[in-house]
Amino acid sequence: MPTLPNDYLKLIRVFAPLFSNLVWQHAQVLVGGTILTPGQRTVAAALRIMGLNAERQFQTYHRVLNRAAWSSWAVSRQLLELLVPTFASLGPVIVGVDDTIERRRGAKIRAKGIYRDPVRSSHSHLVKASGLRWLSWMLLVPIPWAKRVWALPFLTLLAPSAGYYEKKRRAPKKLTDWARQGLLQLRRWLPGRALVIVADSSFAVISLLWRVQQLAQPICMVVRFRLDAALYEPAPPRRPQQQGRPRLKGKRLPTLAQVAANVKTRWQRVTIPQWYGEGRRALEIVSGTGVWRHSGQPVVPIRWVLIRDPKGKFKTHALLCTDLKNKPVQIVKWFVLRWQLEVTFHEVRTHLGVETQRQWSDRAIMRTTPALLGLFSLVTLLAHQHARRRKLPTRQAAWYHKTTPTFSDALALVRWQIWQHECFPNVDLPTDSAKLPSAIQNRLLSALCYTP
Repeated sequence: MPTLPNDYLKLIRVFAPLFSNLVWQHAQVLVGGTILTPGQRTVAAALRIMGLNAERQFQTYHRVLNRAAWSSWAVSRQLLELLVPTFASLGPVIVGVDDTIERRRGAKIRAKGIYRDPVRSSHSHLVKASGLRWLSWMLLVPIPWAKRVWALPFLTLLAPSAGYYEKKRRAPKKLTDWARQGLLQLRRWLPGRALVIVADSSFAVISLLWRVQQLAQPICMVVRFRLDAALYEPAPPRRPQQQGRPRLKGKRLPTLAQVAANVKTRWQRVTIPQWYGEGRRALEIVSGTGVWRHSGQPVVPIRWVLIRDPKGKFKTHALLCTDLKNKPVQIVKWFVLRWQLEVTFHEVRTHLGVETQRQWSDRAIMRTTPALLGLFSLVTLLAHQHARRRKLPTRQAAWYHKTTPTFSDALALVRWQIWQHECFPNVDLPTDSAKLPSAIQNRLLSALCYTP
């Protein structure tokens, strides 16, 4: 049976106790085959690239995804326990949360729905997309050899629409309900560590922000805020022998839209080192605190931050932070990291074949896409092992000068080392002129000829 290099086996061996011995042997083949396979990430393609196209018991590899007993939650936790000591051993753990749509077709895919396409839609134009909605948690950490922050997925949940629950006894769960469940699980996985969650305006919900504030170790959330939200001063202290229910809020404060339009507002000029991948950017910010409340909802104390560009390249927008002690500049720096989540979604579609898999059973669907997203983090860990010893190779051309490695370089390095381990163990010896076996020749030709 094909195997991975010893260095790689030592790293992924921590996942072995989560599987039975037989399932673990088959899972290793699927991991290696998924890394090496170009194009569609199907089980059949993984078996072909690993030289198992003559395997008559091929259904056992399909059963790893659609029938075998193993926990995706346990795998996610183990992956997080590998990532945090490697890249985020000090300081707060910064995690980005965002949803994405996997465009899938098929009559047997029951969890697919119709959603707003966030890429093609705008405020004035709505575009809908059919597929599966996934909610992903990604660790936002600086990668030393890449010299920038990457978003490393470790937990991904399927968040179906309300139509999926029409004929089921379960009540439909909102996107914020899945987010709350994942955040509480993350808090249990990382006790004692300060957590900072960066998310978009979809998660600026009072009930969700209030819940993470009520924990014994509260979670700091930084989300995009609306400019017309109702803000109030904190409730005044009760007077002695005062009757009636305690007040929940104080005097009404101006909305953030009014604050931004007021000519008396004092803006502070700051410089953000990395503004959405464009380098240094001079901005103007203003901050304040208040209480956010809506009828029938709990009270949430927040710190808000208004951002505007002096050159007028974008309109004023607001941020919300549930930890009042954080400085406004730090809040802006944390929120800017959120754009890396979109970069990761693009990379897994381009290089890891998300949206090309063909599983249709419920269990296989719920396992395949999270596994491909987690493979992004696993490839980063494998490439990091090489980067500790020597410089990571970077692919360049006369028309494309690249100074730092990207994920495509990390994936190419991992593929090269797997091929070298299995097919060319003595490739560095110039005196070796042994003829390649025909089976290896066929595999190499297949990999070269069927590359899209």
